[in-house]
Amino acid sequence: MTQFTYTAMTEAGVRVSGALEAESEAAAMRALEEKRLFPVTVSGGASASGGKPARRRVKSSDLGILYGQLADLLGSGVPLLRALDSLIRSTPAVGLRDLMKEIRASVSEGKTLTDALRPYPEVFPTLHIAMIQAGERAAFLEDVLRNLAGFLERYEELRSKVMGALIYPALLTALGSLVMVGALVFFVPRFEPLLAAAKKPLPTEILFAASKLVRGYWWLLILGGAGAGFFLWLNLQTEAARRKVEGWQLKIPVVGNALRLLAITRFCRILGTMLANGVPLLTALKISQNATGSTILAERIAEATESVRDGKRLSEPLAKGDFFPDQILAMIAVAEESNKLDKVLVQISDTVERRTNRSVDQSVRLIEPLILCVVAAGIGFLALGLLLPIFTMASSLGSK
Repeated sequence: MTQFTYTAMTEAGVRVSGALEAESEAAAMRALEEKRLFPVTVSGGASASGGKPARRRVKSSDLGILYGQLADLLGSGVPLLRALDSLIRSTPAVGLRDLMKEIRASVSEGKTLTDALRPYPEVFPTLHIAMIQAGERAAFLEDVLRNLAGFLERYEELRSKVMGALIYPALLTALGSLVMVGALVFFVPRFEPLLAAAKKPLPTEILFAASKLVRGYWWLLILGGAGAGFFLWLNLQTEAARRKVEGWQLKIPVVGNALRLLAITRFCRILGTMLANGVPLLTALKISQNATGSTILAERIAEATESVRDGKRLSEPLAKGDFFPDQILAMIAVAEESNKLDKVLVQISDTVERRTNRSVDQSVRLIEPLILCVVAAGIGFLALGLLLPIFTMASSLGSK
């Protein structure tokens, strides 16, 4: 609910002012009329609590379910307002249900669904707005909503697969780091008095110095790590820095190929889905430029947009920089000649998505042994630094 302030006239001609809560400005004016007040001015927008409305957070999975349910209702002939009422009653997520109430109020005032969704860009991205707008204009809104529901479902599946695959390597890294820090803080200091008189080799000197550093200056290490992280984050805000980091990532064996295929999959599916739902090519290219998650690919798409605006082919600028494999470029070129670019792009995204899944599996299988090797090397260095002087002392005593 939103709080509105008003100035109105009574039936006796007396000017009155006050405040009331309503879902929209139109609802506030209707409430004044029911009180036999004639509104002069109605203004508002502040929440009832008096603060700014909080940024909304809606899960992609909940949004995909919402699109699918709305498509089913509209496809069954249910009017939009009744469909929104049904969704408000059936949506379990409180934040999404409140949002649907505001959208329903906007639609009841005569706004299109596109205009009702546009004030909430943090929930409904530009991609969704453009597709829904095209669906409303061409009278196939339910098809657009089904495509969006499928798109979000596939996105969530791929995201869950990647996140699930990274859990084990992340646990290995965290456990190995905790073991090393714990050994430097609690285990290594016990050997310092025992080996005080012994001749210490280089690994032992490094180990004791690292232990003193962690125990005596742990706060400085934390501040330094936080400062380095903040400095890195600050530098990554620039386009040039993000492009350089991405260039390094793409050069990593197996992992770089997986990242490249993931960006290509998103681009092909987003562009193909928008074209299939009536979004013009130039508009679709501009939207997909910021939705791929790749700075290098965004540059290729920007060049492709200018190329298409000049009447040239889409495949020519995409071929620069060796970002796209030759097979995909050939398929795009053939699709442009046959005027089936939307269908071919979706087919490419399905094919590349399967290849991406295999690349992700390969990357995870490569990362796991690497992390195990790093953890084993750290523990081996720890053991070497502590045992080497003991063996040296034992051998010298034996020789005597």
